[in-house]
Amino acid sequence: MTKPVARVPQRRNARSNRARILATARQELGRNPDITLEELARAAGVVRRTLFGHFPGRAALLEALAEEASETLQDAVAAGVRPAEPAERALAYFTLSMWPVGDRYRMLLALAHRDLGAERVAEILKPARDEVTAILERGQRDGVVPTHLPPAVLSAGLEAMTVALLEQVNVEALEDDGTRCTIAMLVAAGVPENRARVVVDEVAATIAAETAADD
Repeated sequence: MTKPVARVPQRRNARSNRARILATARQELGRNPDITLEELARAAGVVRRTLFGHFPGRAALLEALAEEASETLQDAVAAGVRPAEPAERALAYFTLSMWPVGDRYRMLLALAHRDLGAERVAEILKPARDEVTAILERGQRDGVVPTHLPPAVLSAGLEAMTVALLEQVNVEALEDDGTRCTIAMLVAAGVPENRARVVVDEVAATIAAETAADD
């Protein structure tokens, strides 16, 4: 009698391959948006047929990455929102919460115009951009953030700086666990450097304590 095919291990292996392909694509596309699917398959340690079995083309792969990034960013935004906190602390909470998903954020921007389209990327990033703008608006009302730029414009400038700092971490020109970028964000938003350092140290310690309590 013929033994039944072991489908569960096959499905588990397929999920593992898909996850590995997506993880590799996030990393490699952040470095080189022009990388081919064949090069991605080699980098992921799978054959071309396996990659195309999960993603029939570049568009399908990028949309899967976009969906994954969208979900991750939404979770990070939810974790980083602190509406009851003063604006400078709220901005520190938000930036530190977003830092772990920075590579996804940077990769999306790298692919914005050529592949996904600026509108699709803007749709994914809208919750994060809206939250930073709201924090800056509050900071300007409270006198914490200077009013020399409209909140949305200042938010766009801070976003560009964050992406640049992420790139410097990626090329190993900068070591950062997120605290240095967060200090830079607060300083660029108009918070004095000494105050920014104190705020970031306090918020980072609070986040670490909350994480330890959850574990």
